[in-house]
Amino acid sequence: PKQVLDIKQFLEITRRKDAVSARVKKNGDKYKFKVRCSRYLYTLVVNDKQKALKLRQSLPPGKYPYFLLYFLIVTFLICGVLNIRLYIALSIQEI
Repeated sequence: PKQVLDIKQFLEITRRKDAVSARVKKNGDKYKFKVRCSRYLYTLVVNDKQKALKLRQSLPPGKYPYFLLYFLIVTFLICGVLNIRLYIALSIQEI
């Protein structure tokens, strides 16, 4: 993984041909933009909500950004251990 500190450089990375997907994670007041490329996972951390919304709009179409919320991890004990994990991915518009 690599961290990018410049927004313009991050946008250039998202427009590369090997950029497969983009996603956004919210952790308190921080927004982490992650772009998966063929070799590295690039991360940009933004502390301002307005900048995060503008950056989300600047992402190229086709790189579907998701705001990942991990709601529930339930473990059942039925004849041993059965792990059921519920992951819900919501659209970034939920920010």
